[in-house]
Amino acid sequence: MIRIEVVVGQGDIKGISDGLKKVEVGGITVMKVRGRGKSKNPKIHAAKGTEMFTPEFNDKFIIQIIVEEKSEGDVIRIIRENAKIGKIFISPIIRALDIASGEENEKAI
Repeated sequence: MIRIEVVVGQGDIKGISDGLKKVEVGGITVMKVRGRGKSKNPKIHAAKGTEMFTPEFNDKFIIQIIVEEKSEGDVIRIIRENAKIGKIFISPIIRALDIASGEENEKAI
């Protein structure tokens, strides 16, 4: 099993979610976070006047997906087709347990 974490903007979440449903990825977790990347943040109006400032952090979203390793290619393809910018991080999952049923690993996801 692997964990795929994706950092994207809000506008990309629905497309990714819909695409993952088509390849029968059971569930995803979406978290709203604030962060900054390499690129400069756009300037925004500070108040009703003409004063502008550049915020240090912007709203971003992290999508967390746990899948079997055989699904990795399909999941990454769907993310890349539906996201404009962002990052994908992949890490191994050693063990997974379902609290209610007690099932483990692939059966738990």
